[in-house]
Amino acid sequence: MLVRVMVLPGGMAGANRTRVSTELQSRRAGLPHAVFLQRVADEPATSPDVRLGQGAFLALRFVDLLAPDREPPTPDVFRYQWAATERYCAELSGEGTEASHLSCIVRAAGEAHRDGNLQMLAPALFAYALYLEQESYFDEAEDALLTMINVGGGRLPTSDAISAWMRLGRVRRLQAAFDQADDAYAEAGRIAASIGDRQAVLISQVGQTNVVYFRGNLSEAECRWRSILADTVGTSYRVVMAQAEHGLGNLLNLRSLPHESAPHLWRAYELYEEESLQLRALNDLGIVLLRLGDVAAAESALAEVVRRDRPGENHLNALIELMNCASYRRDRLGFERWRERCLEQIPHAPPNVRADFSLKAGIGYARFGNERRAENELRKSLEIATAHGLNELVFRIEPILAGAKECGAPEHVESAAPEFAYDIASLKEVSASLATLGTES
Repeated sequence: MLVRVMVLPGGMAGANRTRVSTELQSRRAGLPHAVFLQRVADEPATSPDVRLGQGAFLALRFVDLLAPDREPPTPDVFRYQWAATERYCAELSGEGTEASHLSCIVRAAGEAHRDGNLQMLAPALFAYALYLEQESYFDEAEDALLTMINVGGGRLPTSDAISAWMRLGRVRRLQAAFDQADDAYAEAGRIAASIGDRQAVLISQVGQTNVVYFRGNLSEAECRWRSILADTVGTSYRVVMAQAEHGLGNLLNLRSLPHESAPHLWRAYELYEEESLQLRALNDLGIVLLRLGDVAAAESALAEVVRRDRPGENHLNALIELMNCASYRRDRLGFERWRERCLEQIPHAPPNVRADFSLKAGIGYARFGNERRAENELRKSLEIATAHGLNELVFRIEPILAGAKECGAPEHVESAAPEFAYDIASLKEVSASLATLGTES
């Protein structure tokens, strides 16, 4: 009874359909928010995760009643649906963080309708989208953000609209939906430019440059990173500087310039003020240090990430790199231990992380002489990267796969040696600074 009431159809906009409605067109061809009901495919119907997915579906259908492109419900209908949805969410109250988010959304939607003010609804939806992203439910996070944008329409504060489009770009990029990600970042930049918010414009350019980078166009990405850094000279845009330093550092590593990369990544770590972003930079620095042959420093950086970060994409990346460090040192037990920990999170990881895991696992098996498993993992990595248009990864995997076939261990490709032997003051400073991390807390 409850589900039938909650999916009552609403009116659609006519000829003046907005950009936002266009974003949702494909979703509305089917059942809105049905992505949350897909959890039943992976779990028993009575599991908490499935029940939470059903609760999210109902809560967001309730929010849809406030959309500007549909006929408002009568007060009696709204009150009934509010009470019914609130009652269902109350039954989920013991199911943890996600249940709390859903209760907040339902309460905020009811108060928004009563007071005619969306002030509390947008933050509730945004917080839920962040939670879903952290849990690697990227398609669900996208749905929550699109709901925020659609229901808010022109009533959203400009800062909230910019944040929503920016985050939508990130979530789409994590799903390797690069064209749609670029569109979202561009829309965020357009809104920011319309109000003269130069910092937000630059942040949207950071997002678009990330899209170029993950598509594998490194030359264009490097030009854009350096341009953004030049535009921040003389400004107080610390977060933009940090993101540009971080992006440039990763890019220089891919262009076989790890000695130039490491100082950029350390500067990013120092510039970031949010711990989760600091730990992303530290994870990437660990990768570079391994490539430079400083395994102890690399493992120190990566272990710090595992110690301080919560489960999620960056935490998983650090586990993957620790697995890679273990195979580098020919520590078979360590390799298997880290691999097992990775497998706990891999099923829900984004495509680029799944491809990277299979790549590093394949390299590890090759180092231990298991050619069959090495080739299987490398082929799996190549299939994931090819299917999702991850060109940069494809370019890296193909020669490694060829090398594994030829000699059994792709050391000539993946930092066996040390690959680089630079004695540069800036690298010594990075290593010295990194050595103090464990004593800071």
